[in-house]
Amino acid sequence: MTAPDPILSQRIQECQGLVRSLALGVSRKLPPTVELEDLIAYGQVGLGEAARDFDPGRGSRFSTYAYYRIRGAIYDGLSKMAWFDHSHAAQVRYEQMSADVVRLKNEDTPSDDMGGLETDARWFRDVSRTLAVVCLATRTGSEATEEESGEAAMVDPSSPDAAELAMEREMSDRLHAVVDALPPMAAQLVKAVYFEGLTLQEAGERVGVSKSWASRLHSRALEQLAHLLRSVEVSERKCCIE
Repeated sequence: MTAPDPILSQRIQECQGLVRSLALGVSRKLPPTVELEDLIAYGQVGLGEAARDFDPGRGSRFSTYAYYRIRGAIYDGLSKMAWFDHSHAAQVRYEQMSADVVRLKNEDTPSDDMGGLETDARWFRDVSRTLAVVCLATRTGSEATEEESGEAAMVDPSSPDAAELAMEREMSDRLHAVVDALPPMAAQLVKAVYFEGLTLQEAGERVGVSKSWASRLHSRALEQLAHLLRSVEVSERKCCIE
């Protein structure tokens, strides 16, 4: 029997408080029927993966690296539960995908490149644009699910919200169009994640790539979508998922 790696064990032990803190933060946004211990268990999975994959040569702190892996694992676990309605499902999917985007952006930015005002501003701009697409895709996927299940209400043209709803539906149509313009594998992955509700791992298995490659394919696809959406004059809008 192989002895436990003392370095991995130390990393896991040092971040037990972080797992609980993140699980508590997520639980406050959820119905009381969701058990805190379940969230902690999901977080432990992310912590174990972070301890295994961490590369100290990149110069970042392990706790920073583990933060995004733990948070992402908690939302990955939540996405597999069947307790939530469409509004909660949209929230979980947004948090899940946005956590993955920010994690990759941090992992792909060498520590010696961080800290400069211009670099930080560029990082923030790029992440903001990508997260705006995550928000739009999440809302669009949620609306599509409601329409398929017959839950979407007919909009009264005289309603004060009619113009806003019409604009959102137009943006949804444009999003579907630009997704179709992506390379085939990227389009299939995006549709599986946002329109069918699959996790990144499940979507990756469908297109024949690992979870890590699915994350990178997802991130690149979002960047392409941001560019395509700007080219068809879809402005970045405030995300209503709260």
